Amino acid sequence: MTLKLYTRHGCGLCEEAEEMLAEMLSEIELIDVDKDPAAVRLYGLRVPVLTRGDDVLLEGRFTDIAVAAAICR
Repeated sequence: MTLKLYTRHGCGLCEEAEEMLAEMLSEIELIDVDKDPAAVRLYGLRVPVLTRGDDVLLEGRFTDIAVAAAICR
């Protein structure tokens, strides 16, 4: 199942999370919450948010340890 990272333009935490995930994973789907009304309702104030299916794996500030643990679940 594809991992999705919900982000928004100009979000420093989102940029950090995206860079970290790019180093650790080969495939991840990036979703700009501001371009998807449903995503705004779900994650608008919580970005960055990493999901797999309907499960939220991480949100806010990511660490490499937390990312590694989340993607191995």
